[in-house]
Amino acid sequence: MQQAIKQLHRAWDGFQKVGHGFPRFKKFGQFKSLLFPQFKQNPVQGVHIALPKLGPIPINTGNRPIPSGFVVKQVRIINKADIWYANVNIQCDVSVPNPMPHGHPIGVDVGLSKFLATSDGVLVKSPKFFKVMQSKLKLLQRRLSRKKKRSKNYEKQRIKVARIHHTIDNARKDFHFKQSHALCDAGDMVFMEDLDYRILAKGMLGKQMLAEGFGQFRAITKYVCWKRGKFFGKVNARGTSQECPECGATVKKDLSVRVHHCQECGFLADRDVASGQVIRNRGIESINTAGHVGIQNAYADGLPGTEISQSRSKSKNRKGATRKFLK
Repeated sequence: MQQAIKQLHRAWDGFQKVGHGFPRFKKFGQFKSLLFPQFKQNPVQGVHIALPKLGPIPINTGNRPIPSGFVVKQVRIINKADIWYANVNIQCDVSVPNPMPHGHPIGVDVGLSKFLATSDGVLVKSPKFFKVMQSKLKLLQRRLSRKKKRSKNYEKQRIKVARIHHTIDNARKDFHFKQSHALCDAGDMVFMEDLDYRILAKGMLGKQMLAEGFGQFRAITKYVCWKRGKFFGKVNARGTSQECPECGATVKKDLSVRVHHCQECGFLADRDVASGQVIRNRGIESINTAGHVGIQNAYADGLPGTEISQSRSKSKNRKGATRKFLK
């Protein structure tokens, strides 16, 4: 109830000050979440969560209790495809510094022919989750279009379509997280192109761009790098596929040419791998690693609640100076 009043005030301020439209009532099916902004005590009690006005509700915590030293700030209940989720936000008063540039750099080039190609020569094909489920989704959507809206059969069929989309979304997000951790396993610095994928999604290949979710993958990679103490950076994307990573010469080629062959220095490589190497070189140029002696990474060791978590990245004492890269 507090959140509903807050949303009403925010909508009214947006109407008067920002220039948004007049506040409207939510239509049927548009209110898919509710927020509980504060709690006197920890609402998660074993396999139940205690919510105001609702009481204890059984949940599947996945054997992840609230860590000691953390406080539950708010809980948002979300309905996705007729499945209810509880998003619990916890807080701990600690300061975690951002990772500094160090170690082995990796340039990542994403595309439609191959999901990603790294500067180390790793090529990953896209599973194409949407394309695999497209025929089944097409059939369910055709059946939905023949139902009378707001009827019980319409709602049953709508949930079937929503669950297909939910399955595709979960599979794609799981794939993005696994690839992000694989990049962090391979290097200490990850560089990607600074592209606006919303503009690319409006082109001729917009459907394929949206199905791959490159914007989500970049955001997840940035989060995983911060979590594991790896440095993440974005570089200028202009002309990365038209530049030679060895000599810097311009090598013009269209999309049909999948091999990079420089006439100046004779460098021969896969087009996407060469683009990843150009991204890596631009990332190295954009940072200044001179003067960084030794490595200091921020890990979760010693923070409250880490005694029950299994971290993929263990803190290690690194000796020696940071590598110096020559152009």
